[in-house]
Amino acid sequence: MTNNDNLAGILPVNKPQGWTSFDVIAKLRGVLRIKRLGHAGTLDPMATGVLPVFVGKATKACDILPDTKKAYTAGFKLGVTTDTLDITGEVLTEKTANVTREQLESTRAQFVGEITQLPPMYSAVKVDGKRLYQLAREGKAVERTPRKCTVHSIEILSFDEKTQQGEMTVCCEKGTYIRTIIDDIGQALGTGAVMTSLVRTYSGGFDISDCLTIEQIADKVSQGELAQLIMPTEKAFALYDDIRLDERTTGLYKNGVKLFERQVTAADKSSGKTFRVFGADGAFLGLAAFENGLLRSVKNFY
Repeated sequence: MTNNDNLAGILPVNKPQGWTSFDVIAKLRGVLRIKRLGHAGTLDPMATGVLPVFVGKATKACDILPDTKKAYTAGFKLGVTTDTLDITGEVLTEKTANVTREQLESTRAQFVGEITQLPPMYSAVKVDGKRLYQLAREGKAVERTPRKCTVHSIEILSFDEKTQQGEMTVCCEKGTYIRTIIDDIGQALGTGAVMTSLVRTYSGGFDISDCLTIEQIADKVSQGELAQLIMPTEKAFALYDDIRLDERTTGLYKNGVKLFERQVTAADKSSGKTFRVFGADGAFLGLAAFENGLLRSVKNFY
């Protein structure tokens, strides 16, 4: 490809509706002229919003992000259920619903905290080596294992008692299905419910205000401003404290030498505590943790 292959960092993308997360990566490979790309936190095709895309060596970070919180704004409609739990699916039931705002508020509160969810058939969960959505498209239904997940908050932004439609925000940990939350609320109300829209507003330490559309990215690339768009890899690990090495310990660390505690300045050297490590020149080297009195590399990014 081009010299762009030497770039590394994170490009938060506002995923368009109708695209899979893989579609975004495939398109960006052409736009950016970079082969090595990855993403964190798959989004359904109907969803839009935050999709952190990792560039070059930063792809090593995709599966180890410390900030596992996610936030969504979701539209919903009571009185309808579908096979996909969202508005794009085949309608299974339809009935008249007369739920009040007060009833809705009372019911949604039951789904805050540590809850158990049954993964939807149209999801990327694997059963016997095959994705559930692949089995669903083949008309096969398989037994699924309920999973625990954590929901920090559900807030009803709006609800029209006449149309039985509304919008909610959900703050949760990764692995939580918003479609399932809405379906479960509908079941608890005795009406059924379906998700009508979904926007992810926060994921992996990135807010939707950080994100650019693919069109905006393509425009910046055409102006030669790609490097300015890419955020530094260390931003994904902002929850960790920093360790800054001097010239001598930088050389030792980069050569794979485990550093003694006395060689490193850190306020808390508790065993297992993870740090961002920076070299003498300020460059981000990677993640490391103390173990048995030694600073051990966890993941390198140089």
